[in-house]
Amino acid sequence: MNTPIINDFISDSPKIFSVSEVNRLVKKVLTDSFDSVWIKGEISNFTKASSGHWYFTIKDNTSQVRCTMFRSKNNFVNWEVKDGDLVEIHCDIGLYEARGEYQLNVNKIQKSGLGELFEAFQLLKTKLEKEGLFDEKNKKIIPESIKTIGVISSESGAVIKDIITTINRRNRCINIIIYPTQVQGPASIENIINAIQAANIRNEVDVLIIARGGGSIEDLWSFNDERVVRAIASSNIATISAIGHETDFTIADFIADLRAPTPTAAAEMVSRELSLFFENLTSFQQDLFQIMQNKIHEMYQQIDQYEKRLLSPYEKIKTQKILVDNLSKRIQTSMLRYLESCQNKVESLEQSLILLNPNEILSRGYAIAFNEKNKAITNVEKISLNDKIKIKLHYGLVTTSVTDKTNG
Repeated sequence: MNTPIINDFISDSPKIFSVSEVNRLVKKVLTDSFDSVWIKGEISNFTKASSGHWYFTIKDNTSQVRCTMFRSKNNFVNWEVKDGDLVEIHCDIGLYEARGEYQLNVNKIQKSGLGELFEAFQLLKTKLEKEGLFDEKNKKIIPESIKTIGVISSESGAVIKDIITTINRRNRCINIIIYPTQVQGPASIENIINAIQAANIRNEVDVLIIARGGGSIEDLWSFNDERVVRAIASSNIATISAIGHETDFTIADFIADLRAPTPTAAAEMVSRELSLFFENLTSFQQDLFQIMQNKIHEMYQQIDQYEKRLLSPYEKIKTQKILVDNLSKRIQTSMLRYLESCQNKVESLEQSLILLNPNEILSRGYAIAFNEKNKAITNVEKISLNDKIKIKLHYGLVTTSVTDKTNG
């Protein structure tokens, strides 16, 4: 259906419009063509202006549109409107002429429940919490001494500049390795996962900061993706999440080993100020000097004690001489006793030998008889009459013949 306004655009001699006229005409078309409608969607980017007016975006999975709710209308809302709320709004479709932007002028708003994204957030959070992935016992400790920091973020945003500036200002001795990554959009999920895995494979940093600036829930949604969250949980390197503003929370914040309220705060957490290090070093040097002084004093005291106990060389020689003399006397006494004992034993053996000597026996009047074969005769049965025998006396030898013998 052609209207006078449309005919002006398509006539053979069209009228030349200004931008303001076009916007005004389009606004009139929208206003005249649509009655007030009810629309269901999720709120994001909600802002309360100082004037009391509300500005926000209402969206579904594929589209979004700006909304305005003036103070005269929102004064009747008795609940707190916030990002993530799934609402139903009664609105007029219009155009903001100054910018030529299509928008909805909201007359009424009522809560329809949690938004789909927020509901998905809660479902995943509950699932991972039941698995124990948020437990403190599973968190890795952030190293105290950090030499190299890895940063997973967009290499062109203000976030990476703030992190680098903060670290360099506090401690220029710390190395920074950047893993350039998309942090928003369909490709960002795979990008973030690949960056985490690359950092772990290369194993060149002490801690990983995962960072991006603030935004709406959909802007930060990559950090609520289960694949990204599990990649963070699987990291062997300690992780710090620094996503959005202090009031922004993602599941990555719960799964990381430490959450920083902002990217700048994350940089401060891992970069100990060099001035503090030198102050601690000075204090350590003073403590060490005092310990050494105390130890030296203690050693001098020990030396004094040893000196008192130490004898002069002359006294030591004198003492040793007395010990040697005493030892010599003891040795002499022991040797004399031993020699006397040995002499007594010799004399006893000598006396025994004397008593056992055949000549000694013969000297007492005994004699020894031998047969012709010079064998001693001990039994009368061994000789016969007329046998020649020899008789050994103490002095001399007698040869005779047996003329008689008596047994017994």
